[in-house]
Amino acid sequence: MGQDQTKQQIEKGLQLYQSNQTEKALHVWMKVLEKSSDLVGRFRVLGCLVTAHSEMGRYKEMLKFAVVQIDTARELEDADFLLESYLNLARSNEKLCEFHKTISYCKTCLGLPGTRVGAQLGGQVSLSMGNAFLGLSLFQKALESFEKALRYAHNNDDTMLECRVCCSLGSFYTQVKDYEKALFFPCKAAELVNDYGKGWSLKYRAMSQYHMAVAYRLLGHLGSAMECCEESMKIALQHGDRPLQALCLLCFADIHRSRGDLETAFPRYDSAMSIMTEIGNRLGQVQVLLGVAKCWMARKSLDKALDTIERAQDLAEEVGNKLSQLKLHCLSEAICRSKGLQQELRAHVVRFHECVEETELYCGLCGESIGEKNSRLQALPCSHIFHLRCLQNNGTRSCPNCRRSSMKPGFV
Repeated sequence: MGQDQTKQQIEKGLQLYQSNQTEKALHVWMKVLEKSSDLVGRFRVLGCLVTAHSEMGRYKEMLKFAVVQIDTARELEDADFLLESYLNLARSNEKLCEFHKTISYCKTCLGLPGTRVGAQLGGQVSLSMGNAFLGLSLFQKALESFEKALRYAHNNDDTMLECRVCCSLGSFYTQVKDYEKALFFPCKAAELVNDYGKGWSLKYRAMSQYHMAVAYRLLGHLGSAMECCEESMKIALQHGDRPLQALCLLCFADIHRSRGDLETAFPRYDSAMSIMTEIGNRLGQVQVLLGVAKCWMARKSLDKALDTIERAQDLAEEVGNKLSQLKLHCLSEAICRSKGLQQELRAHVVRFHECVEETELYCGLCGESIGEKNSRLQALPCSHIFHLRCLQNNGTRSCPNCRRSSMKPGFV
């Protein structure tokens, strides 16, 4: 298969993919991979296969094609292609919750010399790195990476990247419990979709609606949460987006739990868990198990809650997510206190405080925990976060955590 024919077949696959004929598109691209001798064409079709398998939640297949793409880039001896392939390798590991590997590959991307597309892909590298740091509950480093990605987006007028960063910032502020910002950023993403997204994939709209649903639920606006989640789920089903379907099912379950409707919540959690397990989203599995444990606690079924928490702890430790470990120790502490298990209680209290220290989830001004309850937060330029009221009351102009000057305003 020659160069021109390869291009035609890649384009044919893209048209099929964009019209939701995914399996036909994959068939066309695999034929190109089998028959084409054009290395550039093979590189491009591998990129298409990486993206398609990512959106379908076939993360192991995604990783396999990313590895083959790196080998092709090395054959081409082209720094730009190598950068793109390492980014795909980083994203593949991010999806599989291999966060340390993601960070390592992102650093490789940033260290590659002489790449013409660095300015275009640099923001995407920073976003992937931020998502990985967030997966490890390294909040300062995550925020620093998101701010870099946002700068790339603004400097290059890349509104699609800005939309993705805003969704990640929504997730960031959800985790540290500033629910006002947790809603603001996905709302900003939705505005970008409305203003600039006429030719974009509908996944951007679905993504922003999902993050809005999460924030609305946490704020207690359950009707709005359900409406946004239904909109997101509708698009996810249309496009066969299994990862987003799993997240929406988890959100539906959380909404029902917030309403006290545990009978409806349990099967939603089961459905979410099934897809999370299928696609290999271990952090998603932890989040499902957290919700299930809270349901058992609401039913006073404490032994079942403890069993669920133990399963979640194993997964959380496996992926290295400190915030989930912190939450699980907090739930275990409450159960042990009610059951009068003093020795186990002390162990969970110790581990809880260790997790707080490891995540730096405390305000350097008042010393109180961050992320324990909904609070308005503010990041300094060093990306350390504090209670907004503490910064206003103290009038500080330097970070108490690192003593770095904070003369200029932070991005977020």
